[in-house]
Amino acid sequence: MEATHKLMLILALSSSFTLFITTVALISCICRRKGCSKDESWNKEANFEVKEMEMKGGELIKFEGGEDLTCFDILDAPGEVIGKSSYGTLYRANLVTSDSVVVLRFLRPACTTDKVQDMMHVVQLIGSIRHPNLVPLCGFYVGPRGEKLLVHPFYRRGNLAQFIRDGNGGSQKWSVIYRISIGIARGLDHLHTGLQKPIIHGNLKSKNILLGRNQQPYVSDFGLHLLLNPCTAQEMVEEVAVEGYKPPEMVRMNDTSVENDIFNFGVILLELLTGKEPMNNEKADSDQDFHSNAILDHPISDFYHHDSPVDEEQIRKLSQLAMVCCSPSPSLRPNIKHICKKLQEIGSYGPNPRQ
Repeated sequence: MEATHKLMLILALSSSFTLFITTVALISCICRRKGCSKDESWNKEANFEVKEMEMKGGELIKFEGGEDLTCFDILDAPGEVIGKSSYGTLYRANLVTSDSVVVLRFLRPACTTDKVQDMMHVVQLIGSIRHPNLVPLCGFYVGPRGEKLLVHPFYRRGNLAQFIRDGNGGSQKWSVIYRISIGIARGLDHLHTGLQKPIIHGNLKSKNILLGRNQQPYVSDFGLHLLLNPCTAQEMVEEVAVEGYKPPEMVRMNDTSVENDIFNFGVILLELLTGKEPMNNEKADSDQDFHSNAILDHPISDFYHHDSPVDEEQIRKLSQLAMVCCSPSPSLRPNIKHICKKLQEIGSYGPNPRQ
């Protein structure tokens, strides 16, 4: 199959008749939605029966930044596959009408929760979150067969895992390491403490950190596990273990906690400091010993640059913070507020990197 193709074919809308019915329902739904007040919420019990009926014909829910999205744009957009997982596919899509590029995350119907009310609570919550270091949800489409598409901005500079291992030397600059570290921490701080209830990321890793201009980090995929059914969520846990991000205490996705996110953040810090991929328990007897040796083996001079001088003490303090975050005991891991404070202290200890 060619890399570029119509997403409508991928989503397999079965016939022109179904498409006609879907179109009529969508136009009616969009017209009604334009007349709604901004504060109208899906949390109202009375709305769920109506919304569930509307979803049977297909519906696009739009959030800030996605006001100009239409179902036709999304379903007709030429898409290139840029990632796959056990629960869905990631597409880079060109919206012809607006001449813009977005990321479409297709979630397989068999992998998502059957509880419509729970799903819409999560979608509305994620769609309302805005922060300079978090990837926003701009739109959410539900098709007539249960297809689900999440619409996000496209970040041309790729993800942090690619950046660390592309070998161009940029990831070894202290100013870049610090900027990425504190940006991720600030995004995580908003999820853990800036909302009415904490949002646990559930799958924090370098592949889910996207980069913008000047290596500005954007945390993606937060709360995605809440849209998956228990079986698929457990598969995500197994993938996390293989990739080296699973905290020792985590057995099931239901066990996930803010302490799990802190552990994952510590692993990402160690990736930045060592330039190496995480190691799972099958590859290393002691992750801590491995990372400690890797930091020592990494030439300190690599972190020096003519426009970003760094004191060795800053590197030592950041590595210590990373190790504490990766403590086997969840109770010994610092909370995100403490981490942000420590990062500020590290930044002010030596020459101040540009943030």
